[in-house]
Formats: sequence, C-alpha cells, structure tokens
Amino acid sequence: MTERAPDVPGTSGGPGVPEAPGVPDVHQGVDVLRVFRGPDGRYGNELGVVRDGGRVPGRAARQALAGKLGFSETVFVDDPERGHIDIYTPTTRLPFAGHPCVGAAWLLDLPELVTPAGVVAARHDGEFTWIAARARWAPARTLRAYASAAEVEALAVPPAGEWVYAWAWEDEAAGRVRARGFPGRNDGVAEDEATGAAALLLTHQLGRALNITQGRGSQILTAPGPGGLIEVGGRVALPGHPAL
Repeated sequence: MTERAPDVPGTSGGPGVPEAPGVPDVHQGVDVLRVFRGPDGRYGNELGVVRDGGRVPGRAARQALAGKLGFSETVFVDDPERGHIDIYTPTTRLPFAGHPCVGAAWLLDLPELVTPAGVVAARHDGEFTWIAARARWAPARTLRAYASAAEVEALAVPPAGEWVYAWAWEDEAAGRVRARGFPGRNDGVAEDEATGAAALLLTHQLGRALNITQGRGSQILTAPGPGGLIEVGGRVALPGHPAL
C-alpha cells in the first residue's frame, strides 16, 4: 500500500534558506519530497510542495520563493481538495511538469490534479504513483540519443541555453533506458536528477513503454495509454516521515 504523508506540514526546506518577499519564513509549510526514487529507495528528484498556496499569493512571490528554495521545481497547492496546483522552477512558471505532478498526486492522494495545461489523472499502484498526461503539455526538451549508456554516463554538463535530455538504450528489447537531464537554465540546477516531462516526451517519440534510469539512480516508468495519453510513474517519499 502506498504510504502517505501526514496532513500537517512536514520536512521544511532546511536551515539557511533566505526569506522571499511577502513570505515571513520560507522554512515553514514546505514539504520536501523525493520523486522517482530508485528500486533501493535512494535518490529521486527533490520537490518542494507548499500545501497552503494561499500563504504565498501572486506569481512574483511564488517565483521568488521557488528561486530561494532552489529545487528543480516547487509546487504551490491552491486547492488541496480539487487538486489545483501551480508549478515553478527557480526562474519560470510551468503549465505542466512531470515530477511535480507525480509528487503532488502522492502527497495529496487525489484521483486528479488541475494544472494550467489540463487535468492530470492520477492513480496509485502498490509502491508507484502514476499520472496520465499529454506530450503537448510538456515543456520543450531536446531529446539527444547516444550509442551507449556509457556515453551518457560520461557526459559533461553542456553549456547553458538548451534543455537537453541525453539518453541511450541499456536493453532495447526490454525497454530499459539510461538517461541524464541538463536544464541549461543557468539557475543553479545544472543536472536534473529525474525528469518526468522528458520521459513523457521520449515515450511519445518511441511509442513504447520505458523503464528509465536517470541521474545517480532514479527510476521513471512510462507507458502509452488510450487517447494519446501517456502514463508516467515512480516511487515517492517524504524523508523524515516516521513511516518511511
């Protein structure tokens, strides 16, 4: 059964996070999840979730807080019962992103989320949380194929200016992929540990289910679904929660 976080603010952004304009204390009320953990429970991409989005009203204040926290994305929950969420990188607002939706679906335990891009269906299957979304909702990514997983692992971080998702087959017959993500935004996130939107785009391009190992050892599962939807799934944890 999928473990859930308690209905109170959990792990904070940690000590030393500066205050954002209009926010009295950015440490409080920010849950920090790890989304797309590996099979051994390690790794996963950190995600900041502000469950009470009303405490940070307005795009400017939210963008400032996301920049101060410094995660690849931060989610603001505007309606925890209906699943309305608002997603920010350290430098921009996104209509949709994969790991924020998977993390928010796990934390809020809802059957769907409402994003500016559209309604994202969610489900829980054992230790995995899944979302269903459309490739056209995903931010643009350059999907760059390499001949081997070793080449992907040996890559240096490319210059800023282009969001690059580097990938190679580990086992094509089994659908196993090795990948790394380089946002190229020059915002302090040189490499993304696990990127759900890029995995969605790669699945759309290849037209098949994938088992992706990204970053240091995070795992993303994908599967094409009916009506052009693509499912993206993974394990989520709230570090420090006693049940984990």
